[in-house]
Amino acid sequence: MPQNVVVLVGRVLLSIMFIMSGFSKLMDPSGTAQMITGAGWPAPTALAYLAGLFELVSGLAVLVGFQTKIAAYLLAAFSLVTAFAFHSGAINIPTFPPEANGLLTVFNGLMMMKNIAIAGGFLVLAAFGPGALSIDKRGA
Repeated sequence: MPQNVVVLVGRVLLSIMFIMSGFSKLMDPSGTAQMITGAGWPAPTALAYLAGLFELVSGLAVLVGFQTKIAAYLLAAFSLVTAFAFHSGAINIPTFPPEANGLLTVFNGLMMMKNIAIAGGFLVLAAFGPGALSIDKRGA
């Protein structure tokens, strides 16, 4: 498969999650606002809407290859911030049995590693560019 097609597929795969997540947050920010509250951050509903808008816009930018380097660096940073702010600790829901909290903690650790890996993918995209099948390369 030609390299530019592989890069395009990579951009699509990296962007889908952020486009869908951003749209979901904008339609119903309550779950995200609860996570933000749990992390002790201020203005959780406003931050949930901002996160949704950021994810949607930056995800679309990566998808079409527009300002790809900037979007990729920002999404790498976003992925790392969310990894450490929301997925780095143990889960302890008082009404859950210890086994359930243990399993949730394992899943939370996996989410942290997923976010770190995604950040790596975005750093590679930022460093090597969006490929020829992108808006950024269209005028070049």
